[in-house]
Amino acid sequence: MLFVVGIILGAFLASNFFPNGQDVSISERTAAALTSLGITDQHGLVPSQLFNWQALASWQGWVFMVLGGFLVGFGSRYAGGCTSGHAITGLSNLQWVSLVAVVGFFVGGLLVTHLLYPVLF
Repeated sequence: MLFVVGIILGAFLASNFFPNGQDVSISERTAAALTSLGITDQHGLVPSQLFNWQALASWQGWVFMVLGGFLVGFGSRYAGGCTSGHAITGLSNLQWVSLVAVVGFFVGGLLVTHLLYPVLF
């Protein structure tokens, strides 16, 4: 019940007390890298060029949303937990499996960021 109350309270606080529509501050180097990948709209919390209904209809949108969602679910099941569970709970309990999983998550993230994203864009 506390979890549900926290969700409701968090949504109330976020919608009433935090500014909506403000730009996220990113470094000039990150903005230049995004522009070189074709992402020119850098306003709001996420690039609207990637996260909208028209983008979902493209092959890139399917790769990001559908295939990416499937891989996240599959990876969580295959690894025996999610990234947060392994990194916070597993590492604090000194579990070897969690250390291997966290290193795998990190290496996978680096590979996707530096090898797969440039291919997709």
